[in-house]
Amino acid sequence: MATSLSLERRASSSAPPPEVVERERRRRRSRHRLMWTVRVLSVAVVLVAWQVYGVRVNPILFAPPTAIAEAFVAMVRDGTLLSAFLQSLLVLVVGLGAAIVVSIPAALVWARYDPVDWAVQHYVNAIYATPLVALVPLLILWFGLGFLSRAIIVFSFAFFPLLLNAYQGAKSVDRELLEVARSFRCREYHVWRHVVLPSSVPFIMAGLNLAAGRSLVGLIIAEFYTTGTGLGYLVLQAANTFRTARMFVPVIVVMVLGVALLGVTRYLQRRVAPWSSQPERQ
Repeated sequence: MATSLSLERRASSSAPPPEVVERERRRRRSRHRLMWTVRVLSVAVVLVAWQVYGVRVNPILFAPPTAIAEAFVAMVRDGTLLSAFLQSLLVLVVGLGAAIVVSIPAALVWARYDPVDWAVQHYVNAIYATPLVALVPLLILWFGLGFLSRAIIVFSFAFFPLLLNAYQGAKSVDRELLEVARSFRCREYHVWRHVVLPSSVPFIMAGLNLAAGRSLVGLIIAEFYTTGTGLGYLVLQAANTFRTARMFVPVIVVMVLGVALLGVTRYLQRRVAPWSSQPERQ
């Protein structure tokens, strides 16, 4: 009884005083408000400068935000933008999703078994060193101009960042943890589940951040080369007809989609691997 009371007193004495906790909470709220104030002011300054410069330039070469907003409204009303967005989103989801499903297990197997590593490493390095844009015409020749070829192009752009990051994560597992698992005679399944995979999660999430951005690049390139669908085709069509304001609309939509994807991946990283997130700056 005396021991439990002493432990409670020690725990209560080590806890920070309420006024310190409240001061830290106020500091974080103030910092959060300041951050959003700076961000909003930054966007406002950029938009004003863009508008002032845009109205002084030939509309064939540049477009101010007001003209882009008018083009956005027109493309929403006639359904062009929504249709192209949904087509691109479907290709992106299929290509990026397939890359996630295939690359992570492949990387873990590649890293865990030396014969697999010896057999495939030089092929992976050679393909990764090759500019994937140079392979796009070949992929179109093999798989055609339709949905399948676009999804495969997105898959190829997203696959290697995920594969290499997951491989590095599995290779960097602490050897002492593996030795402890073996000393307790853990089965291979439990070693994978409780040692290899948790150690690889931060690397996998970093690869997912890279893959999200690269998959968008692959998406637009695929839509430049293939049949007339998607946001990439809208960019190409507007550029060929010198409608610069309409060209900016799908570009901004892709930009917003990329920011949203990065936000989702960072949220997943905080949920799945909170220990890998950088601490807040003091």
